[in-house]
Amino acid sequence: MEQLIDQFGEPKLLMASGAGVGLVFGAAAYHSRFCLRAATVEVAQLSFGPKLAIWLVAFAAGLAMVQIAILSGHLDVSTARQLAGTGSLSGAVIGGLLFGIGMVLARGCASRLLVLSASGNLRTIVTGLVLTLTAQASYRGVLAPVREKLAGIWTVSGGSERLLLETTPVVGIACGLALLGALAFGMSQNLRKSELLSAALVGTAVFAGWFLTYRVAAVSFEVVPVQSITFTGPSADTLMALVNERVLPMSFGLGLVPGVFTGALSVALVTGEAKIQRFEADTPMESYLAGGVLMGFGSMLAGGCAVGAGMSGGAILALTAWVAVFCMWIGAIGTHVLMALGQDARSVNS
Repeated sequence: MEQLIDQFGEPKLLMASGAGVGLVFGAAAYHSRFCLRAATVEVAQLSFGPKLAIWLVAFAAGLAMVQIAILSGHLDVSTARQLAGTGSLSGAVIGGLLFGIGMVLARGCASRLLVLSASGNLRTIVTGLVLTLTAQASYRGVLAPVREKLAGIWTVSGGSERLLLETTPVVGIACGLALLGALAFGMSQNLRKSELLSAALVGTAVFAGWFLTYRVAAVSFEVVPVQSITFTGPSADTLMALVNERVLPMSFGLGLVPGVFTGALSVALVTGEAKIQRFEADTPMESYLAGGVLMGFGSMLAGGCAVGAGMSGGAILALTAWVAVFCMWIGAIGTHVLMALGQDARSVNS
């Protein structure tokens, strides 16, 4: 790693790492149809099926690999933003609920929108742009004061207070057993081996993000953030860089977003699934736009999207990340149930 840094420098190495991790994530997420929204819909319908299995395998794989690496001394995430800085439990709760509502309205979370946009889905491209602009406004723009006020209601100090559990051999064994259980559940759903492998690769990509940035940070003379996959912040940074900068600043996030797009596009082209999809009568634009706004604001308030908080933050046992993803589940399930009840009522009235 020191030789690579000497030869290419930290920015290029981080951008290449982000691109590589993104390629794996994009291809694996597209093939496995990894999607938190789809998993929550199954749970809301009390049909625990293949979509839930895919999410559980991906989550368990990332959790097990990260925790075993920490336990064995090959990974240290103590300086990660999700653990080291002051966190917001009120932000995790409110932001998680808003994000969950939004991903049901938009029929996909931030990562799913990016993956589907690579196949020619114009609905997800428009929704993703709305999400990204709202996220930027929530971070530095007109919505920032509202986000800061809500986040300040209930905070938690960084360090051990933000760690859900101390990493012990018991935790490592439990994470490994969770992965085996998720794989067994996936096999019981008659999922193809390639789909299960792709789901596991989604979790592996999360681990790779943590491991590669940690390895660079460990030998660099510069301050390098230890991070993994997340989409709202990097998407906003990428868009703003394209709009404002003549030369793109190199970072892990700016390699990640095009990497994911390229990985998903490659699989869509190979499988022949790439095609233009527009808004139709049964896919109203207003629902997607509202979902994009709620996810953009919610993810910035919660400290990450369904992958940034749910997968990456969850894998390092960050308290606020687990609270956020739990509230995403609650918001999504509640929204789906209410929408289903509304559709049933309209059917009866008609």
